[in-house]
Amino acid sequence: MDFRSLHYFVTVAEELNITRAAAMLGMSQPPLSNRIKQLEEQLGTTLFIRRKRGLQLTSTGKILYKRARQVLELADHTREEISNYEKELSGHLMLGTVEGRAPFLVARWIAGFREEFPLVTYTVRSGGSDDILEQLQRHLIDIAVIAAPYNSEILNGFSVGKQPWIAMIPKDHPLAIRQGDEILLSELEDQPLIVPERRSRVEAIERWFAEEKLNPRMVCRCSNYINALALVEQNVGICIFPQSSYTPNSYMTTKMIADSPKYAEYMLVYMKDHPLSELAESFRDYVKDSLEAAIDEKDTLKIRKDEFSLPEDATFL
Repeated sequence: MDFRSLHYFVTVAEELNITRAAAMLGMSQPPLSNRIKQLEEQLGTTLFIRRKRGLQLTSTGKILYKRARQVLELADHTREEISNYEKELSGHLMLGTVEGRAPFLVARWIAGFREEFPLVTYTVRSGGSDDILEQLQRHLIDIAVIAAPYNSEILNGFSVGKQPWIAMIPKDHPLAIRQGDEILLSELEDQPLIVPERRSRVEAIERWFAEEKLNPRMVCRCSNYINALALVEQNVGICIFPQSSYTPNSYMTTKMIADSPKYAEYMLVYMKDHPLSELAESFRDYVKDSLEAAIDEKDTLKIRKDEFSLPEDATFL
């Protein structure tokens, strides 16, 4: 027996109707019937008398119902006690994040983590991936969110999100005025381009253009997103960057690069040779659990206004 099977049994015992019980549990009828049958086989007894108008508990079913209620109530009390104990977790967490979408991911995690552990305080530092990685290696921050790729020989990490690469275009530029929210890579070939400073990103963009037999004209490299925005606002060029969330700007237009679309991937990383503190470990585990829950509920980071959906055929850049 396990807690879930007992929960299913108690619900059926209280409803005495498989259909209603399944609806209350948010599941279909056949899996619920199978779980009850498996429970009966494990216990070697019949728990319900099945009648045309519904179910009736047997004598052993009544015994199990009484005990199952007690077990589930005790489990709830135990979870509550543990939760209250863990809420005493306190300390200061040092987080690092690249710009773009990553700060919004980190903000969401902090908001959720604070509900469980309100005594924890935070410092959040932002910058380019190389800057954040340097601070991580110097143990100035505990955990970081960076853009892939990363050195897996010295870092542990896992994926926390993806975002399409886009073109940020000055508002009065002919390509900005044109209708539609997509642009072709070939239309950017002769344009002055602003790109991330990180060498791996520059090389990746060069390969992207080379795939289409194009030559990019890069006029500026930026270590952070704010500099890129400022340069676009001043009509220095068109910026190729992963889409940032929730940062509308009246001085520019964003369009997704539609041919051979690419995505950037954000990774949560921490040092292999430096054990995480209890606080940092709890935060890392919270992030993992949050991501798994979002996948189970099919409610991963929803596309908000002014965001582009990631094309199914997009590949990593």
